Amino acid sequence: MDLLVAQITADLRSSDALRQSSALLQALQQCAAGRDVSALARTVATEILSAPSSAVCKRLALDLLRALPLPPDLLDPLLLSSLRSDLSFPDPDVAASSIASFPSLPSHLLPSLLSSAHVDITAALSSPAESLRLAAVTSLSSLLPRDDLALMCSSNPSLMAHATTWWGRLAELVLDSADAVAATAFEALARLFQELDARRMSRLAGDKLVDGEGALAVRAQWAAEAINFIWSRRNMLIARSMVMPVERFRVTVYPLVHAAKMVASGTVNTLRRISKPGDTTIDDSVESSAEKLVGVSDIISHLLPFLSSLDPPLVFEVGINMLALADVPGGKPEWASAATIAILTLWDRQEFSSMRETIVRAIVTNLHLLDLGMQVSLFKRLLQMVRNLRAESDRMHALACICRTALCVDLFAKESVRRGQKPVPGTDVISLFEDARVKDDLNSIMSKSLFREELVASLVESCFQLSLPLPEQKNSGTESRVIGALAYGTGYGALNWTEPALDVVEVCRPCVLWDCDGRTYAIDCYLKLLVRLCHIYDTRGGVKTIKAGASQDQILNETRLRNLQLQLIRDLREVHTPRISARLIWAISEHFDLEGLDPLLADDPEDPLNIIISNMHKILFNIDSSTTTSNRIQDVQAVLICAQRLGSRNARAGLILTKELEEFRASTSADFVAKHQSRYVLQIIKYVTNHPDNRWVGVGDATGDYPFSHHKLTVQFSEASAAQDRKLEGLVHKAIQELWRPNPTQLTLLQTKGVGALHKELPKACTLTGSSDPCYIEAYHLADPTDGRITLHLKILNLTELELNRVDIRVGLSGALYYMDGFSRTVRHLRNLVSQDPVQSSVTVGVSHFERCSLWVQLLYYPFYGSGGSADYEGDYTEEDSQTMRQKRSHRPELGEPVVLRCQPFKIPLAELILPYECSPVEYFRLWPSLPAMVECTGTYTYEGSGFKATAAQQYDSSPFLSGLKSISSKPFHQVCSHFIRTVAGFQVSI
Repeated sequence: MDLLVAQITADLRSSDALRQSSALLQALQQCAAGRDVSALARTVATEILSAPSSAVCKRLALDLLRALPLPPDLLDPLLLSSLRSDLSFPDPDVAASSIASFPSLPSHLLPSLLSSAHVDITAALSSPAESLRLAAVTSLSSLLPRDDLALMCSSNPSLMAHATTWWGRLAELVLDSADAVAATAFEALARLFQELDARRMSRLAGDKLVDGEGALAVRAQWAAEAINFIWSRRNMLIARSMVMPVERFRVTVYPLVHAAKMVASGTVNTLRRISKPGDTTIDDSVESSAEKLVGVSDIISHLLPFLSSLDPPLVFEVGINMLALADVPGGKPEWASAATIAILTLWDRQEFSSMRETIVRAIVTNLHLLDLGMQVSLFKRLLQMVRNLRAESDRMHALACICRTALCVDLFAKESVRRGQKPVPGTDVISLFEDARVKDDLNSIMSKSLFREELVASLVESCFQLSLPLPEQKNSGTESRVIGALAYGTGYGALNWTEPALDVVEVCRPCVLWDCDGRTYAIDCYLKLLVRLCHIYDTRGGVKTIKAGASQDQILNETRLRNLQLQLIRDLREVHTPRISARLIWAISEHFDLEGLDPLLADDPEDPLNIIISNMHKILFNIDSSTTTSNRIQDVQAVLICAQRLGSRNARAGLILTKELEEFRASTSADFVAKHQSRYVLQIIKYVTNHPDNRWVGVGDATGDYPFSHHKLTVQFSEASAAQDRKLEGLVHKAIQELWRPNPTQLTLLQTKGVGALHKELPKACTLTGSSDPCYIEAYHLADPTDGRITLHLKILNLTELELNRVDIRVGLSGALYYMDGFSRTVRHLRNLVSQDPVQSSVTVGVSHFERCSLWVQLLYYPFYGSGGSADYEGDYTEEDSQTMRQKRSHRPELGEPVVLRCQPFKIPLAELILPYECSPVEYFRLWPSLPAMVECTGTYTYEGSGFKATAAQQYDSSPFLSGLKSISSKPFHQVCSHFIRTVAGFQVSI
């Protein structure tokens, strides 16, 4: 390795550009292979960067220096001076190489460099050389939208002035004569708009920064000025984009459409107010409505011909952006229809198959923009398209969109018919399932398809969301038409949502017969909705009459529910798994009309009550089922509670169930706890039977509760398929919640709640030194669990009266941490620490797996640094040759002995590694394989009859284990513990 480094060094010191470039390429290869070539750094800096060399060599040298783990104080002055001098180099390629390196510089170097070089950068943007203009635009387009630069501009007025000037030049360069420069300028504006809208944190900036209203105001000002420029020169920009090559035309679409959307919707006025908070002279509407409509129509007319292009990415880009314009005030459904048809044609193109997920996501997200007839015609096709999506999160989001839109269409159409309009065929929810393939899926018992479970769960959860009140906050964008349709559809009453919900429970009825290998989440969702509807309509009292004050709609709905209950009771015989039988019996028994049964059929095996009790008998005496089909202790407990409720409501049911329970108590199928609970239930039934007039309140009342989904039963054992159910539950809830009630954007928060809504809570700082130590150190950390990395931020304060010339910070690691650069230790060199002047430093480490970990900080400061004490050791070597003298000088003994300050360890909380503030469900479940001690934390406890309180008779209270979890809610470990139990064992802690 030493020979190789020597050879590369010799090549670098030669003046031959070809040898230098090949040597740099070889060094980069060695660095990529993990070998330490940091000895080349000084040679590269002095021979390539500081000396005249070709643009290729300078680029390669900068790439190599970025890849080497070097102390920044060795190269910062050299790097800055060389980049600064190269900016004014006569050769435009060298200047382009220098300016292209700006985005890769550390954040702390940017303000001084940009401020000192602003004249050269502005000159580069106006340079006659196309390569230099292109390099300047490319560099600034990746640098200016970054989080760290926006944060610096908010506190640095001169840097803000320069950046605003550059944004103005970038906007003007979209009209540049060179196609490459104009296309890159369009991309720069697109990135600015995306950073402001989507708030995608820039990874180039290093750490995730905590930005406030200052950075948002800076970005809002840049975006508002760019939108004004695009809107005022839209005809020129349209003409410029038309003469671009087809492959570059695509980048011009988004900035034009986004600016038109911002102006037409009035959001640009919000941006202006945010950028100038105290300015009251900003008008609400700068442009007239007619001008907005004409401008948007011009852009649509410009884009429309490209929907028939032969280039699939161009068709997709134009189609997506036309869908965005169809939602602005004055937008037309025809625009959305044309874009949707064009995007759907891409589905059948083989060369565009890699974008199938994006195509489906785009169509289903904008489905509500289409007219009613086209929505209905698309439902069946979309269900087939969604089935082919590979990513679970994409599939769930698409299903949530389809189900939400189907329910809105159903409500809207029913309300239109009530108001005297003609009914539109195929608008009811049942028409969704007319497709033969979907019907087969729902009715097939042995199918292993997960798609049908996801579809049922999404439909049911959408029904529950429909039952909630509409959000009060001002909605904009893609939500406006959906909320308008819902408000129109629910205009006559709060219970109108139950009509599409009734369609859903009728259509999804075959799901109770499924053999899901133990997965019960979709069936639990379905039965929970059934219980809710039966409770709302109070079906246990039978169907109301007009004399009792019921309306025609109410009578119809109650009759449908009663017929559905009878069908489900008949289905009980075909349910082969006791686990599903127990759930279905619970859902039916509490709200079934027992008094309305024909007393003449009391001995008929087809009588509904006899069918229910015979199936309860099967569950109580079933001891041969495997754990995948039955969770026996829980099933028995659920059946016993159902027996108590049935027997206390009806005399005939009480008589039959008394015999069943006495037989069960006397059999060997009942364990000690089940016998106790049976005796308790028998006492209640006997008392209610003997004292029908004195029964206490609540013994026979319906609760409308379905305890399986919320885990309110006292017995909960971990099930083999619980992890899949929890995963599906997380995906469904995330997709539904994002769709029905999306998180408000920063702009919405600023409008509704003011500036205070943007202040994020800063992490707590921890003091690492003692009160009498010569330096004070405090630290805080930012954890990024999705990337598995932690950044430690240190503040060092020199408490002595002396100026410390050099201070080194060493950070040691314990636990599952590693340095991001792959080396075994990290050192930060600080110079000239003035008394009482705080200095910032940071280090980033990666987390390999879930384990207790700490960072150990040491401070080494050199009180004799630079004092000239090294002269005592050099007196006898003046006669020796120059090589020995060079070695002695490079030894640098003038540092002297350091004083070592060992600080307290900085311990990283385990919860922060697994509880990200914002994390997608897919990322969340990828974290779990690295967690230890799965079995020990499942929380199951064994029944051994240790007293009455440990039995399952406490059905109205939480279990001792869950109440124990509530008591530790204030402790940090509770967050970890609750997630363990929720994911692994099926518990859900509600605290």
